[in-house]
Amino acid sequence: MSVLQQLNGYLVEQPQPLIGAETIQLLLLREILDYTVLRTEETRELNSANTPLSESDRATAIKRVAFLGSKQKAAESRQMEYLLRSAAATAGKDTPSGKHGEGCYLKDNLCLSCPRCGLYGASALGQEANIKHRIEYATAFSLLPFDQISEEITFNAVNEIDQKTGQALGSRNVVKPASLFPSIVTLKSVTREELILVIKTLLACKSYGAESRIGGDCRNTFWGVVAGWEEILTPLELTLELYDQKDKLDAAALQTLLDEK
Repeated sequence: MSVLQQLNGYLVEQPQPLIGAETIQLLLLREILDYTVLRTEETRELNSANTPLSESDRATAIKRVAFLGSKQKAAESRQMEYLLRSAAATAGKDTPSGKHGEGCYLKDNLCLSCPRCGLYGASALGQEANIKHRIEYATAFSLLPFDQISEEITFNAVNEIDQKTGQALGSRNVVKPASLFPSIVTLKSVTREELILVIKTLLACKSYGAESRIGGDCRNTFWGVVAGWEEILTPLELTLELYDQKDKLDAAALQTLLDEK
């Protein structure tokens, strides 16, 4: 039986104004593939939070990098819009437009009729009814402690006339490549087509954080689906559980690699 068939009881036939209890949680592992800047503050420091070390050791607190839900949502909402616009152009269809002109884009030109508006929600800014979001994000926390995955990079300027490096211009705090962030995307009362669209969006989205023109590459890998009439897991609980199992998982992966050879 396929995953979609197992989820039949938690999918709806078509979107409804009143959101039901059907809940699907997509479990992701976000793997950083390039130096990535996860910050929101003017201090240019990485977002962070103090959390328990693991599920079995909640008394010990450590600092972890925080991948804010707003940073995940912004990148993936844009990616969904790219996919919808490209698909419409390929099929020779017109895309819905907002009240200020062609296209559907944030923040004041949402069309209120495309799949992105239907999933991420939209404000009518007038007499029309607002659309409530049916896709939810939460902050993801790094699997390893802050000091093991963060780094400060100094950058310089090059004089284009003599090609000499001048004094350091500044520095930026980054997350190192190969860092892992267990994450969960939660869907409420979605159709089969909407579920497939969200999965495609998550697989296609490759760039996150600030300064993404020179970094921010990330790969999203699905490794679990949870369905019910409420949210079962949170990213923090998932991270603490995985931290307890990380040594066993590493050993199992190494043994699998040796067996293959």
